[in-house]
Amino acid sequence: MVLNDPIANMLSKIENAEKIGMNEVMIYPGSKLIKNILSLLQQEKYVGKIEEIVTEKGNAMKVDLNGNINKCRAIKPRHATKKDEYDKFEARYLPAKDFGVIIVSTSKGIMTHIKAKEEKAGGKLICYCY
Repeated sequence: MVLNDPIANMLSKIENAEKIGMNEVMIYPGSKLIKNILSLLQQEKYVGKIEEIVTEKGNAMKVDLNGNINKCRAIKPRHATKKDEYDKFEARYLPAKDFGVIIVSTSKGIMTHIKAKEEKAGGKLICYCY
């Protein structure tokens, strides 16, 4: 099986596990980008503890679920945004203002759109979660 978009696969696995009421989910493969996205979701209290498991096939992530996720999806295509355009994408992807997060890849690293607004940094939109 070929994984075309590991981020979208990770987010759909997490969302499906939340819908059926699972307490934890295993994410394969575990890359640095996926680890950064999961740590941001953990800081925002959408997921619980994250444990990295090293196997002979590669890294995996064991993620504890809190039951706080209603929807989390990858943003395709990855829109480039300027520092003052976050409100437009917030209205498009999130159900209400200041409800949920959009994860952005900026030149200063991966961060939420709220922190990117504070630091006045533009970037590419990766995913959203609420």
